[in-house]
Amino acid sequence: MKTLSSRYRQAHKEAKWSIGLAVAYFLWWYGFAYGLAPEGIELAPPTLYFGLPLWFLMACVVGPVLFTLLCAAMVKCLFKDMSLDIEQDSSHE
Repeated sequence: MKTLSSRYRQAHKEAKWSIGLAVAYFLWWYGFAYGLAPEGIELAPPTLYFGLPLWFLMACVVGPVLFTLLCAAMVKCLFKDMSLDIEQDSSHE
């Protein structure tokens, strides 16, 4: 990453992926928290998985673990280490 414009392109790419992952996590959480949550009061208790209702397990246990792993993979594969020193573009000289 020698030029300022290439660093800006890389920073924009990283920002878009980060926002996309954040939106995907919100949709995951919202979908499971509200999509699988029981409607009203039921007479029968909910089915439990590992002692938790499925909506809670997916939204609050599996989701954070999954998206933490996805975040680590994104940083490892898509993000690039670049210098913050300012260098002039060769096209501007």
